[in-house]
Amino acid sequence: MNDRLLHEDRLFPADPGTRNIARDLYAQVRHLPIVSPHGHTDPRWFADNAAFSNPTELLLAPDHYLYRMLYSQGISLQQLAVPDRNGVTHTDPRAAWHVFAEHYYLFRGTPSALWLEHVFAGLFGIDRVLNTASADYYYDIIDTALQQAAFRPRALFDAFNIEVLATTESPLDALDHHRTINNSGWQGRVITTYRPDPIVDPEYEDFEASLATFGSMTGENTSTWQGYLNAHRTRRAYFRSMGATATDHGHPTAQTADLSVSECETLFAKIRNSNVSADDAELFRAQMLTEMARMSIDDGMVMQIHAGAHRNHNRWLLAHYGRDKGADIPQRVNFVDGLKPLLTTLGNEPELSIILFNLDESTYARELAPLAGHYPCLKLGPPWWFFDSPEGMRRFRELTTETAGFYNTVGFNDDTRAFLSIPARHDVARRSDCSFLARMVAEHRIRRDEALELATELAYKLPKKAYRLDQHTSSDGSPV
Repeated sequence: MNDRLLHEDRLFPADPGTRNIARDLYAQVRHLPIVSPHGHTDPRWFADNAAFSNPTELLLAPDHYLYRMLYSQGISLQQLAVPDRNGVTHTDPRAAWHVFAEHYYLFRGTPSALWLEHVFAGLFGIDRVLNTASADYYYDIIDTALQQAAFRPRALFDAFNIEVLATTESPLDALDHHRTINNSGWQGRVITTYRPDPIVDPEYEDFEASLATFGSMTGENTSTWQGYLNAHRTRRAYFRSMGATATDHGHPTAQTADLSVSECETLFAKIRNSNVSADDAELFRAQMLTEMARMSIDDGMVMQIHAGAHRNHNRWLLAHYGRDKGADIPQRVNFVDGLKPLLTTLGNEPELSIILFNLDESTYARELAPLAGHYPCLKLGPPWWFFDSPEGMRRFRELTTETAGFYNTVGFNDDTRAFLSIPARHDVARRSDCSFLARMVAEHRIRRDEALELATELAYKLPKKAYRLDQHTSSDGSPV
């Protein structure tokens, strides 16, 4: 690392004695393999293994952490070469990079700056601050590097010491890229994750057409409740055959339901109507979390619930640029009442494993830690999205550890679309956890040998266990 951009003691405690403990803990985990069990990188990269086009398309255009900040300062996505809803880019990549460089100061104090400077210094050896004067210098160095074999996706995957990386796909995805990866002979482990939102959320665009496609892909009659459930079972089995060990559910709330079969059939008939009410849509999403939990008991898939995001809050941006463009906003979530129907029915099933992610920090100590500290099926996911940051990680540990402990959490996952940021994000998490553990050692709350063991658990062992990544599947997707 080049200390002109990154200090070797970044994120460690200011107190010299505690900092020395953090250094020792970090030395044990900094080079451990990366387990990335949940993310949104493009599997096409690893299937085709083609050179990345240019710095803008790789580092700026896919990263909504970056352009949401720039957009907040009046800089349009068009200026940043973000493709519009039709996939068209309206700005030259180098010109977009200049806009980014001119406004890079906006990221001071943010985790985005930590991640980017880890990439700039550690991967490309750049020793200058990014600004207007250095924009071309950065662009040319990165652009030249990207044409080299060492910077192809598979080579970077290996250089990053990634043991396993999970992408996230819709049930409507044919998984052609994953099939190509699996048949390529390359040893890198890239697996998929089952994300059924487009056919579970009646308010999703093109929901009715997606249901029809879902039926065609599976040979099931998705105009009936039982046919619809069978279609999910069929696709889940196929995802399992492609390596999936988990499902993912991005719901606005944590509401669940436990309706009778006849009530489900009536509700399903309602939600297939394009004029479905908001209440019926919410009830259907709630019921489907319970149905997905039942299926997880049957097929062994770990269930992730990402609750608390009001997605696509900016309707103009959604209309012109589509989803996932930095316009999602956190909102309040009631986990205790929301999860009660599911937990009453299935919460004591030994095969069920649910990882909870949250954007409402007020629930950490009041709801989430007590829930995970009691129900065997519940684990707490790491600080997510807006709280994937040093301060967010510190608050998470402070608010959950005394009630839920460390072993009801699942380590770290990067949840990113920005491939080059994966090592940086894991490095921030490892440094942050080592700092928290160092403080506990310095305060004589845990022993140093316990802290050393915990540092390894949090960085490597817990995510492998939580996501069942040592479990293998047969050709039909069943665990073996």
